[in-house]
Amino acid sequence: MTQVKGNSATLRYAANMWPYHPELLARPVPRYTSYPTAVEFTDAVGESHFRDALGQVAHGQPLSLYVHIPFCKEICWYCGCNTGRANRSQRLSSYLDALHTEIQMVAGLLGGRGTVGHIAFGGGSPNAISPVEFARLLDVLLVSFRSKNPVLSVELDPRSLPADWDMTLAATGVSRVSLGVQTFDPAIQAAIGRVQPHALIVDTVERLRAAGIGSINFDLMYGLPGQSAEILATTLDQTIALSPERIALFGYAHVPHLLPRQKQVQADALPDQTERFAMAALGYERLTAAGYVPIGFDHFAKPGDLLARAAQSGQCHRNFQGFTDDGSDILIGFGASAISQFPDRIIQNEKHSGRYRMMCSAHRLPATRGVLRDADDRLRAATIEALLCQGEADISKLGAIMPDSHVLRPFFEAGLADMAGTRLIITPEGRPYARTIAALFDRYRTDPAQRFSSAI
Repeated sequence: MTQVKGNSATLRYAANMWPYHPELLARPVPRYTSYPTAVEFTDAVGESHFRDALGQVAHGQPLSLYVHIPFCKEICWYCGCNTGRANRSQRLSSYLDALHTEIQMVAGLLGGRGTVGHIAFGGGSPNAISPVEFARLLDVLLVSFRSKNPVLSVELDPRSLPADWDMTLAATGVSRVSLGVQTFDPAIQAAIGRVQPHALIVDTVERLRAAGIGSINFDLMYGLPGQSAEILATTLDQTIALSPERIALFGYAHVPHLLPRQKQVQADALPDQTERFAMAALGYERLTAAGYVPIGFDHFAKPGDLLARAAQSGQCHRNFQGFTDDGSDILIGFGASAISQFPDRIIQNEKHSGRYRMMCSAHRLPATRGVLRDADDRLRAATIEALLCQGEADISKLGAIMPDSHVLRPFFEAGLADMAGTRLIITPEGRPYARTIAALFDRYRTDPAQRFSSAI
C-alpha cells in the first residue's frame, strides 16, 4: 500500500513517487470541463446566440448530442448534479414532452445540416424514466437529426434498474454505460446517502454484459467521510475484479454553501488534504498496476478501450462529460441545465426544470446563459485542454497572454513541469498538479476561492 513518508512540504509517496507540495495545491481550481467555465456564464448570452450558432453549422459537420434527465429515484447527499426526486409521474411526463419539443425545434433550425456521431444521456439518472420512454426519446433524436451509426452512452443508477432496461439497452444499440459506484464500503455508502450492496453492482455488471454493453465505466470517489486508504484499497480491488473498461476516480468536492444537500455529509469526518493526496496516489498506483492506462491523474481505461487509444495517440478531448474520445467541437445539449458548446460560444439551458418546461411549451428555445469565446479564450482553452489531456502544450503562440515566469517557476523547481523547446510538459511527478498548472492560463481566476473544489 502507498504510505506517507516524512512530514515536510515535500512528502513523497512510494512506488509512483508523487511529491507532495501542499502549498501548490492550496488554491481551489475548476475541473475545466470547459473554458471559460460556467462561473463566467452570464444572461447576456442566450437564445439569439444559440440560433446564430445553429445557423453556422455546415452540412456534414460532426455533431454530438447530450440529453439531460434531471431526476433520480433517490437523491445522494454528495451529488453536485442538477437533479430532483422522480416521485411524480406527471412531472416526468411533462418534462419528456418538453424535451421532445426542444429536440424538434433545434432539428428544425439545423435543417438536416450536421451529422451526429455521439449521443449521451446523463442526469440525474436517465433510468428515472421508463425503458419505453427512453426508447421513444432516442427514436425522436435519430429521426430528427442526420446521424451515422452514433455511439450511444447512458448513465445508470444500479439501485433503480429493473430487468426490462436490459432488453431496451440491447435493442437500442447502447454500447457504453456509466455506473455511479462511488464506494463499496457499506458504512461510507450510508454516510453519503447511497446504499447499494456489492452484490447489486456485481449483478448489474453481469446483466449489462449479457445485454451486449462493451464499455462499462465505474465512477469512484476518494475523500469521502470516514474513508481511509485501506477502505479505498478494498474498493479498488473489488472494482478491478469486476473489470470495467473505464474508471473515473473523483475527489469528493464538499461545497455545502453551493449544494445544500451536502449539509447531510459529516464534514468533520472528511479526510484532510494530505490524506486525499495519498488516496489519489494509491488509486493511480493500484489501477495502473492492474493494467489500466491513465488519462490525467484520476481517469483510467483499459488499453484496448477507445479512450485509452485516444489518450495515447494525442486525440483525447475534454467536454462536459469529462475526458472523451469524441473529436467533435460542437456539442448540443437538451434538457434543463444542459450545456451546448460551439467553437466560439458556450450556452446553457434554463436550470429550473419547471421554467424549462414552460419555455419549451411556448416554443421558445430554453437557452438562457452563456459566454462568447474570443480568440484569447480559444487559445487559452486549447492550452488548458492539451495540458489536461496530453500532459503538454505548445505555448509558442501565447505571446502576451503567457503567464509570468514567476508563477510557473515553483512547478519547474519542484520537478513537476519542464520545457522542451516551446512545449510546456507536465512531468510524471506533476500529474496531480495538472489542474493547478492549467489554471495559470485562466484569465478569469480572480473569483473567490470558495467557488471551486479542492485541486485534488
